[in-house]
Amino acid sequence: MSLPRFVIYCGPMMSSKTTRLMAEIERYKYKNKKVFAFKPKLDSRYTPDEICTHSGSKISARVISDGKDIASCVMFDDPDVIAVDEAFMIDGVADALIDAYRRGATVLVSTIELSSSCNVFAEVEKMLPWATEIIKCTAVCVVCGDDAQYTHRKVDNLGEIAVGGAELYEPRCWAHHATARLQ
Repeated sequence: MSLPRFVIYCGPMMSSKTTRLMAEIERYKYKNKKVFAFKPKLDSRYTPDEICTHSGSKISARVISDGKDIASCVMFDDPDVIAVDEAFMIDGVADALIDAYRRGATVLVSTIELSSSCNVFAEVEKMLPWATEIIKCTAVCVVCGDDAQYTHRKVDNLGEIAVGGAELYEPRCWAHHATARLQ
């Protein structure tokens, strides 16, 4: 029996977090592990019931509203692996995933850890200490081409979580993300 893992792929928009998550899901499926994949109901950008990359790769997923949905899905059916895309959008996800990990499931998460205004998402902050691996993914800054660690929102007057893609957000490096550095 192998030890469970708790892996978090985090970084800004367009940093291949979901691509890495999907590659890991495929690895576990190849190993004949029972994998449950979840995505937030809030995220219906490309398709309502699949985890999708910006380039169009897809994996079927259970659509959930909150962490309780994960707990009820795994209560009677012990998966080897639980994978969650866009975890920052799911209230209560941290408690559900920590509980699953403590029960022996491997947990794979892709998420943005900072909002475009550089606030840490509470659910992500709660999961980070439990992670056995934290993989920081970087994108390419649209201004200068350097590594981008931050998400810049191109539209004002939206909530802290506003679902969107390149029409709303773009990756920026520290030098070109005004909120990341003190003025």
